[in-house]
Amino acid sequence: MKFACTEIPSPLGTIVCLSHDTGVCALDFIERRALVEARLARRFDAVSISKGDGSADVVDALAHYFAGELDALNGVAVDAGGTPFQQRVWAALRRIPAGQTASYGQLAARLGSPNAARAVGLANGRNPVAIIVPCHRVIGTDGSLTGYAGGIERKRWLLAHERAARPAADDASLSLPLF
Repeated sequence: MKFACTEIPSPLGTIVCLSHDTGVCALDFIERRALVEARLARRFDAVSISKGDGSADVVDALAHYFAGELDALNGVAVDAGGTPFQQRVWAALRRIPAGQTASYGQLAARLGSPNAARAVGLANGRNPVAIIVPCHRVIGTDGSLTGYAGGIERKRWLLAHERAARPAADDASLSLPLF
Protein backbone atom coordinates (compact mmCIF):
# COMPACT_ATOMS: atom_id res chain seq x y z
CA MET A 1 0.00 0.00 0.00
CA LYS A 2 1.32 3.41 -0.98
CA PHE A 3 0.99 6.33 1.40
CA ALA A 4 1.63 10.03 0.96
CA CYS A 5 3.38 11.52 3.96
CA THR A 6 2.86 15.19 4.66
CA GLU A 7 4.47 17.17 7.47
CA ILE A 8 2.18 19.95 8.63
CA PRO A 9 3.29 22.82 10.89
CA SER A 10 0.87 23.60 13.70
CA PRO A 11 0.76 25.61 16.93
CA LEU A 12 1.42 22.30 18.73
CA GLY A 13 4.44 21.27 16.69
CA THR A 14 4.84 19.43 13.43
CA ILE A 15 2.08 16.97 12.58
CA VAL A 16 2.67 13.98 10.32
CA CYS A 17 -0.19 12.86 8.07
CA LEU A 18 -0.14 9.55 6.22
CA SER A 19 -2.91 9.05 3.72
CA HIS A 20 -3.92 7.06 0.67
CA ASP A 21 -6.83 7.19 -1.74
CA THR A 22 -9.46 6.22 0.87
CA GLY A 23 -8.50 8.85 3.44
CA VAL A 24 -6.21 9.67 6.32
CA CYS A 25 -4.81 6.51 7.92
CA ALA A 26 -2.60 8.19 10.49
CA LEU A 27 -2.17 11.67 11.90
CA ASP A 28 0.13 12.28 14.83
CA PHE A 29 2.92 14.46 16.11
CA ILE A 30 6.31 14.12 14.46
CA GLU A 31 8.05 12.64 17.50
CA ARG A 32 5.70 9.65 17.20
CA ARG A 33 6.37 9.10 13.48
CA ALA A 34 8.27 5.81 13.93
CA LEU A 35 5.39 4.37 15.98
CA VAL A 36 2.86 5.55 13.39
CA GLU A 37 4.80 3.92 10.57
CA ALA A 38 5.22 0.68 12.55
CA ARG A 39 1.45 0.52 13.17
CA LEU A 40 0.78 1.02 9.46
CA ALA A 41 3.25 -1.74 8.61
CA ARG A 42 1.35 -4.11 10.95
CA ARG A 43 -1.99 -3.12 9.42
CA PHE A 44 -0.96 -3.46 5.78
CA ASP A 45 1.23 -6.17 4.26
CA ALA A 46 3.54 -3.85 2.36
CA VAL A 47 3.89 -0.16 3.08
CA SER A 48 5.51 2.35 0.79
CA ILE A 49 5.74 5.90 2.11
CA SER A 50 6.64 8.83 -0.07
CA LYS A 51 6.87 12.49 0.72
CA GLY A 52 4.04 14.25 -0.97
CA ASP A 53 1.15 16.59 -0.88
CA GLY A 54 -1.46 13.87 -1.14
CA SER A 55 -3.13 15.43 1.86
CA ALA A 56 -3.72 18.99 0.61
CA ASP A 57 -7.33 18.87 1.84
CA VAL A 58 -6.12 17.81 5.30
CA VAL A 59 -3.50 20.57 5.37
CA ASP A 60 -6.21 23.12 4.53
CA ALA A 61 -8.68 21.64 7.02
CA LEU A 62 -6.11 21.71 9.83
CA ALA A 63 -5.14 25.30 8.98
CA HIS A 64 -8.80 26.32 9.19
CA TYR A 65 -9.27 24.37 12.43
CA PHE A 66 -6.27 26.04 14.07
CA ALA A 67 -7.55 29.42 12.80
CA GLY A 68 -10.78 28.85 14.75
CA GLU A 69 -13.06 27.13 12.23
CA LEU A 70 -13.67 24.17 14.50
CA ASP A 71 -15.91 22.26 12.12
CA ALA A 72 -13.26 22.29 9.36
CA LEU A 73 -12.18 18.73 10.20
CA ASN A 74 -15.67 17.22 10.07
CA GLY A 75 -15.55 16.37 6.37
CA VAL A 76 -12.05 14.89 6.28
CA ALA A 77 -12.17 11.27 5.13
CA VAL A 78 -10.57 8.86 7.58
CA ASP A 79 -9.50 5.25 7.08
CA ALA A 80 -8.38 4.34 10.59
CA GLY A 81 -8.80 0.58 10.34
CA GLY A 82 -9.27 -0.99 13.76
CA THR A 83 -11.63 -3.58 15.17
CA PRO A 84 -15.39 -3.11 14.80
CA PHE A 85 -15.55 -1.88 18.42
CA GLN A 86 -12.70 0.60 17.88
CA GLN A 87 -14.42 1.87 14.75
CA ARG A 88 -17.63 2.47 16.75
CA VAL A 89 -15.68 4.35 19.42
CA TRP A 90 -13.82 6.46 16.86
CA ALA A 91 -17.07 7.27 15.03
CA ALA A 92 -18.62 8.33 18.36
CA LEU A 93 -15.61 10.55 19.05
CA ARG A 94 -16.21 12.37 15.77
CA ARG A 95 -19.77 13.13 16.93
CA ILE A 96 -18.58 14.99 20.04
CA PRO A 97 -18.76 18.65 18.98
CA ALA A 98 -15.73 20.86 19.35
CA GLY A 99 -15.73 22.61 22.70
CA GLN A 100 -17.47 19.74 24.46
CA THR A 101 -16.20 16.61 26.16
CA ALA A 102 -17.38 13.23 27.38
CA SER A 103 -16.04 10.82 29.96
CA TYR A 104 -15.08 7.27 29.05
CA GLY A 105 -18.17 6.03 30.90
CA GLN A 106 -20.47 8.47 29.13
CA LEU A 107 -19.08 7.41 25.78
CA ALA A 108 -19.46 3.73 26.67
CA ALA A 109 -23.09 4.31 27.67
CA ARG A 110 -23.74 6.21 24.45
CA LEU A 111 -22.42 3.18 22.55
CA GLY A 112 -24.86 0.92 24.41
CA SER A 113 -22.10 -0.70 26.48
CA PRO A 114 -22.29 1.07 29.85
CA ASN A 115 -19.78 -1.33 31.45
CA ALA A 116 -17.18 -0.86 28.73
CA ALA A 117 -15.51 2.35 29.93
CA ARG A 118 -12.10 0.64 30.06
CA ALA A 119 -12.54 -0.78 26.55
CA VAL A 120 -13.52 2.70 25.34
CA GLY A 121 -10.36 4.03 26.99
CA LEU A 122 -8.24 1.41 25.24
CA ALA A 123 -9.82 2.19 21.87
CA ASN A 124 -9.34 5.89 22.53
CA GLY A 125 -5.65 5.27 23.23
CA ARG A 126 -5.26 3.36 19.94
CA ASN A 127 -6.77 6.14 17.83
CA PRO A 128 -4.41 6.49 14.86
CA VAL A 129 -5.85 9.78 13.59
CA ALA A 130 -5.30 12.40 16.29
CA ILE A 131 -7.22 15.69 16.28
CA ILE A 132 -9.46 14.67 13.34
CA VAL A 133 -10.78 11.77 15.43
CA PRO A 134 -10.88 13.95 18.55
CA CYS A 135 -9.78 11.62 21.33
CA HIS A 136 -8.62 14.74 23.19
CA ARG A 137 -12.31 15.41 23.97
CA VAL A 138 -12.50 12.43 26.33
CA ILE A 139 -11.84 13.28 29.98
CA GLY A 140 -12.06 11.58 33.35
CA THR A 141 -15.42 11.24 35.11
CA ASP A 142 -14.29 13.89 37.59
CA GLY A 143 -13.46 16.31 34.75
CA SER A 144 -9.72 15.70 34.96
CA LEU A 145 -7.55 15.56 31.89
CA THR A 146 -6.49 11.98 31.43
CA GLY A 147 -3.86 10.48 29.13
CA TYR A 148 -3.28 11.77 25.65
CA ALA A 149 -0.65 10.26 23.35
CA GLY A 150 0.45 13.73 22.26
CA GLY A 151 0.86 14.81 25.89
CA ILE A 152 -1.46 16.39 28.43
CA GLU A 153 -0.27 19.91 27.57
CA ARG A 154 -1.35 19.44 23.96
CA LYS A 155 -4.70 18.05 25.12
CA ARG A 156 -5.15 21.06 27.40
CA TRP A 157 -4.25 23.39 24.50
CA LEU A 158 -6.71 21.69 22.10
CA LEU A 159 -9.58 21.86 24.59
CA ALA A 160 -8.82 25.52 25.41
CA HIS A 161 -8.59 26.34 21.68
CA GLU A 162 -11.96 24.74 21.04
CA ARG A 163 -13.60 26.50 23.97
CA ALA A 164 -12.10 29.87 23.02
CA ALA A 165 -13.29 29.55 19.42
CA ARG A 166 -16.88 28.66 20.36
CA PRO A 167 -19.49 31.40 20.00
CA ALA A 168 -20.08 33.28 23.25
CA ALA A 169 -23.73 32.18 23.37
CA ASP A 170 -22.54 28.58 23.48
CA ASP A 171 -19.81 29.14 26.06
CA ALA A 172 -20.98 26.63 28.66
CA SER A 173 -18.54 24.54 30.63
CA LEU A 174 -17.21 21.39 29.03
CA SER A 175 -19.85 18.67 29.11
CA LEU A 176 -21.20 15.66 27.30
CA PRO A 177 -22.96 16.71 24.12
CA LEU A 178 -26.35 15.51 23.11
CA PHE A 179 -25.36 13.57 20.01
